[in-house]
Amino acid sequence: MQPIYLVANGDLRLSANRNCEAAQSAMEQQLARAIEKLGGTVKRAHPFDPAKQHGFIDSQHYGMEVFRSIPPRAPLIVAEAVWQYSHHILAGLITHQGPILTVANWSGTWPGLVGMLNLNGCLTKAGVPYSTLWSEEFTDDFAVRSLKKWLKTGKISHETTHVTPYAAAHVPAAAAKAGKEFAQAFRKHKAILGVFDEGCMGMYNAIIPDELLHPTGVYKERLSQSTLYARMRTVKEDDARTVYRWLRDRGMTFKFGRHEETDLTEDQVIQQCKMYIAALRIADEFRCDTIGIQYQQGLKDLVPASDLTEGLLNNVDRPPVHDDAGARELFAGEALPHFNEVDECCGLDALVTYRLWRSMGLPPETTLHDLRWGRTVKTNGSEKFVWLLEISGAVPPAHLIGGYSGAVGERQPPMYFRLGGSTIKGVSKPGAVVWSRVFVAGGALHYDTGLAESVALPDAETQDRWNLTTPQWPVMHAVLDGVTRDQMMARHKSNHINVVYAPDRATARTAMFTRAAAMKELGLRVSFCGKIR
Repeated sequence: MQPIYLVANGDLRLSANRNCEAAQSAMEQQLARAIEKLGGTVKRAHPFDPAKQHGFIDSQHYGMEVFRSIPPRAPLIVAEAVWQYSHHILAGLITHQGPILTVANWSGTWPGLVGMLNLNGCLTKAGVPYSTLWSEEFTDDFAVRSLKKWLKTGKISHETTHVTPYAAAHVPAAAAKAGKEFAQAFRKHKAILGVFDEGCMGMYNAIIPDELLHPTGVYKERLSQSTLYARMRTVKEDDARTVYRWLRDRGMTFKFGRHEETDLTEDQVIQQCKMYIAALRIADEFRCDTIGIQYQQGLKDLVPASDLTEGLLNNVDRPPVHDDAGARELFAGEALPHFNEVDECCGLDALVTYRLWRSMGLPPETTLHDLRWGRTVKTNGSEKFVWLLEISGAVPPAHLIGGYSGAVGERQPPMYFRLGGSTIKGVSKPGAVVWSRVFVAGGALHYDTGLAESVALPDAETQDRWNLTTPQWPVMHAVLDGVTRDQMMARHKSNHINVVYAPDRATARTAMFTRAAAMKELGLRVSFCGKIR
C-alpha cells in the first residue's frame, strides 16, 4: 500500500500554533497508530520547525511549497487539532488528484473540530471532493470502520437521513405565503451589507460571490478597517465614557486588573466604546443595513478586540449613539445586525432573520456561534447530546440569562488578542431556538435550518465546559432537535451556526418555515435538518 501523506494546517498566529503543537502531535500519533493497525502507513509531508517551535503550515506560500513535494495522486489526510486558516492549503487541495480525508480531534480544548468544519465548508464551496472524520482517540468503532473504508475505497459516506429538501417538507401554506411576500418586498427594497475588510482567518467559505448575493437584493459596501480605526480617533472621550456608564448602569460588570498585558483595563473598554460609536457612524454614513468587522488581522494589532462592539450592535436595547454633531440618534430603537468575523453567509442570514422576526413581533436579536464541541449529559431527567455553542467574544445581551446584569466583561485571551478588550460573557437563557446556516455549494447559495432548545445545565457542568474551552467567552447549551452529533458533523458546512430565539416551540416552528420560504424565494436551495414537526 502506498504511503498516506499527512499535512497539519495551522493558524497564522505564532502563539496559537505553539500552544496547540503538543495536542496536534498527540492526535497525529493516535491517528497513525489506528491507520497502521489497518495496514496503512502515514508519512508526514512537512517537518517540525525548531525555530518556530511548531510543525504547522502557517502561510499560503508554505502550503504551496509543501504540496509540491506530495505526489498528486497520493492519498492525503489533513489532520487538525488547531484552528486553521483554510487558504493556507486550499491551493494544494484544489489541484490534488488523490483521495482527501479531513480529520479532527473531538475536543473542546483544542479547536481542531472548529477548524476542520471551516475547511470542509471551504472545500465544498471550491467543489473539491473530500471525506471527513472526527474522533477522540481513533479507537472507537465509528472511527475504525470509517478509516478502514477510506483506506479501501478512498471515500467515506456518512448517514444524513435527517436532511429534508424544502419540496418534501410540506411547509404550511400560510408560512409559505408570508415568507414569499416578505422576500419579494425585501428584494425589491434592496439592502447594503457593509464589509470591513473581506475575508477573516482564511474563511474562504464565508465570502459570498457578488453574483450569488445580488439576486437576493443585497449588495456589498466594501469598507476598510483602517477607516474604522481612523474614525475611532475622532470619537470624544466623553461620548465613549457615556456608553461605558450606560453599560454599568444596566448592570454589566467588568473584571478589571492592573496589568495591560494580561488583564482587562478600563482604558481597553473605553477604546471598545469608541469603536462602537465609530462603527455606527460609518454604517449611518453609508446607509448599511448590516455590517461585519474582520478584526483578527490588522485591527487586533492597533486596538482592543471588537467583540464588545459586536455584541452591543446586535442588541435592540443598546447604548444610544448620535451623529458627530450630536443632533440625531443613529438607528434609534433598532439593532444594527453585525456578522462576527465578517462571515457574509451569517450576514445575509442575520439581516433576513432580524427583519422577518421584527415583522412577526418576535425578539429579533440574532448571532452566530462556533459549533465548538459537545457531549452527552443528563438534562430534564434524560440523557441528551448537548452542543456547546461558543462565540469568540460576544453575543447580544438579550440572549443571556439576566440580560445586561448577567453579562460579564472579561479580557480576551492574550494568545489571540495582545491588546486585550472585553468580551460579553454569560450563559444563554433556556428557550426555543431556530438555527441556520447559509453556505455555497455547486455554484449556488444553500440554506440549512432546524429547531433547537437552549437548555439549562448544572452550574458545575457549565463551568467544566468553560474550563475545557475558552472561559472568557459566552456559551449556549443547545440540543438540536432530531440531529445526532455525527449527522451534524457530516452535513454542516461551516464552523459557524446562526441562532435566534422564539417564545415557544410552536412559534419557532412557524417562524422557521416562514424564513425558509423567504430564503427559497430569494433563490437559496433550502433544506430542513432534524425534527421539524
